[in-house]
Amino acid sequence: MVVLPVSTVMNHLRSQACELRDSLDLPAAETRIEGLLKQAADPEFWTREDAQETTRELAQLQQKRESWETLNRELQEMETLAALLAEGEDVDLEEEFYRRAGAFEKELERRQIFVLLDEEYDRSDAIVTIHAGAGGLDSQDWTEILSRMYLRWVEKEGFKSRILDQLADQEAGIKSITFEVLGDYAYGYLKGEKGVHRLVRISPFDAAKRRHTSFASVEVLPVLPEDADIEIRPEDLKMDTFRSSGAGGQYVNMTDSAVRITHIPTGIIVSCQVERSQHMNRATALQVLKSKLFERQLQERQEHLESLQGEKRSIAWGSQIRSYTLQPFQLVKDHRSGCEVGNVAAVLDGDLEELIMSTLRFFKTGRTVDKEGA
Repeated sequence: MVVLPVSTVMNHLRSQACELRDSLDLPAAETRIEGLLKQAADPEFWTREDAQETTRELAQLQQKRESWETLNRELQEMETLAALLAEGEDVDLEEEFYRRAGAFEKELERRQIFVLLDEEYDRSDAIVTIHAGAGGLDSQDWTEILSRMYLRWVEKEGFKSRILDQLADQEAGIKSITFEVLGDYAYGYLKGEKGVHRLVRISPFDAAKRRHTSFASVEVLPVLPEDADIEIRPEDLKMDTFRSSGAGGQYVNMTDSAVRITHIPTGIIVSCQVERSQHMNRATALQVLKSKLFERQLQERQEHLESLQGEKRSIAWGSQIRSYTLQPFQLVKDHRSGCEVGNVAAVLDGDLEELIMSTLRFFKTGRTVDKEGA
């Protein structure tokens, strides 16, 4: 393995740190912090409707500033180590330098989250829904594989999840599944996953062992705060109850506790069967409905731009955002960012960091992945 000179490593780290600092726009953040602190010092501050939103923004900006200050202190210590090594050889000091340089570079990459995820609700929990598309049993099986992939990613990243609703097929796979992802920046990380996902493989349901193409759509919504301005009138709702069919304990199927809510003006249908009580299922279903109505409002306001949910497309050929090919070769390709990953098994086991980060960078900068690594 080629070990780069200390001076080369330091030049690279300085360049990366400066790029991150510029992206954070710290002078503007500092000005905004001062303004928010003045607002919070007002005796009438907590009587304002936007008090919670203001304190949330202030905390985010202060975290951004503190994060950079921590990185900058580490960079200065790295500069000191590099200066000592320039004066003479020291094996132990050199080992410490390269160890800390590797850790520092990884931390710089991780801190890019403040640049990539700075939009409204990026820090929110997320609601993910996956629907099987064209492809019959293969697509239902693909939907189940996708849900497992995301749930494994959730587990690896330290988030929590809970399945809100699931419609399984008696023969194979699932027709649809909705689950909640709980954790800081859950929605921000996952928002780029919405769209149609395509799988190419030898079908396990084809006796002739032919290659099939399957499709599934992924929808990602933010869990909105309680004070979000989304009006849901009781007279616009139709509620049906039914017997839960999923996991939930020995009593889950004893009563009609599952809830299905139809929003009559829009035709949006949501359901929840994860809780044992009808009341709790109704509250959770209303939360999902609230997020869907929020997204619908954004689409109506920004018809000329890609909405939160992305373009409305059929779940079939020509509309996929990402392809997963198992035969005749193995490759996962994101059609927006250009990111390609050859280890499909690892991706399907939840190793999504490269794909997710490349998509977020593409959304932020419009630049695709440089396949030559330049």
